[in-house]
Amino acid sequence: MAFYQQLQDQTEQARNAMLSSVVIEQSTRGNVTRDMYIAFLSQAFYHVSHTVPLLMSAGSRLPAGKEWLRAALAEYIEEEYGHHEWILNDIRACGGDADAVRNGAPGRAIELMLAYLYYRVERVNPLCIFGMVHVLEGTSVNIATPIAESLQHALKLPEEATTYLRSHGALDLEHLKFFASLMDKVTDTHDQQDIVHTANVVYALYGDMLRALAEVPDGTAQ
Repeated sequence: MAFYQQLQDQTEQARNAMLSSVVIEQSTRGNVTRDMYIAFLSQAFYHVSHTVPLLMSAGSRLPAGKEWLRAALAEYIEEEYGHHEWILNDIRACGGDADAVRNGAPGRAIELMLAYLYYRVERVNPLCIFGMVHVLEGTSVNIATPIAESLQHALKLPEEATTYLRSHGALDLEHLKFFASLMDKVTDTHDQQDIVHTANVVYALYGDMLRALAEVPDGTAQ
């Protein structure tokens, strides 16, 4: 079995646990407040602002024998650069305080997720970065577009308030195909196990962030 399918299978339980978060169901029905949506965007800003630094860190640690992966990471960096600024623009379009978010700090779950990812990439295996990519890109492709449409309708938001979700939704299908083909070239069992383990932990921590959004009345994730 090709590794991408193994990755899908071996992270299914963690993925389903994350997708069972109440806030996702509420979002698909448009049953969230503007504050909750801004809180989600705020947490997204904090992790997305570290995407390029994490990719760069991973690329710098790859051995010469994995130059083909460094080329893929360079492509990801070019694609992902500046996306955190899109999120701040979305926050402004929602009436939120983008400057406060820029100068703020992530909630506990995202703080732990970032610390974990830097540790895995820098101390364990640079290929762990693909565990993060699997969670964030794979999940977004499946649910981001319908959630964006539902939120825009329910909260009466302008389209420029859902740029981040829409850009990581159905339009990102080509990126997912590229990721799948890339993972199928990873044949080392140790590398595969490290990617799967990282993805499972990121699913859990991202799910914690989503659950916090539903639990805090004013939409401020803890």
